[in-house]
Amino acid sequence: MFIDFDDTLYDTHGNCDLSIRETFEYYRLERYFDNPQVFYDAYWEANIALWSRYSKGEITRDFLIVERFRRPLSVGMGDAATEEYCLKMSDKFLELCSSKPGTVKGAHELMQYLREKGYRMHMTSNGFHEVQYKKLAACGLRDYFDTIVLSEDAGANKPAQAYFDYAFKKTGADPETTLMIGDNLQTDIKGAMSAGIDALLFNRWGYDIKSGDPEAPTYIVSDLLDIKQII
Repeated sequence: MFIDFDDTLYDTHGNCDLSIRETFEYYRLERYFDNPQVFYDAYWEANIALWSRYSKGEITRDFLIVERFRRPLSVGMGDAATEEYCLKMSDKFLELCSSKPGTVKGAHELMQYLREKGYRMHMTSNGFHEVQYKKLAACGLRDYFDTIVLSEDAGANKPAQAYFDYAFKKTGADPETTLMIGDNLQTDIKGAMSAGIDALLFNRWGYDIKSGDPEAPTYIVSDLLDIKQII
């Protein structure tokens, strides 16, 4: 099993939402934003767009870390949102986020089920090295994984073929007997299928998959525990 971590098992969106609010309070950003929601909305818009570009190799990690705060901060602070300020805020945000234990409903039960079935499980993630291990420890999922495969170690991000080539080499997995489980249609599912792996989409975000689509995932579930009925 190749299993995505963020927003498949670990509730990254929920934990980040809590953390961005705590970061707002820590830096007293109400001085610059009459309505905090303006900052939150701008942050999520920037974060989603930048992670999409990062997964395609279009921007660097360093650019993402600064820009995802510079964009929303500039709405209220203008030029005062310097790179130094953004980096300090990013450090605080990641400290808060990586300590959060929240998981997606059913994550622990599913992993215990897969372990009892005897599957070898490998975490596959584009997340940052120093953050992912802290999140794994915080949520109690580390011991389920035989291998941690991070894009920074692979030198390429999902969905690139180079990422999956590295994952096969590191885990010793055979594409013909490997299943990819993930929530992102592009990075997890289409990336895996291009690499010759069957793919199971945890359709957390309500992708509209047309019946008979030749690019459709091998399996689709809307609840993690529905996977127990498939494998």
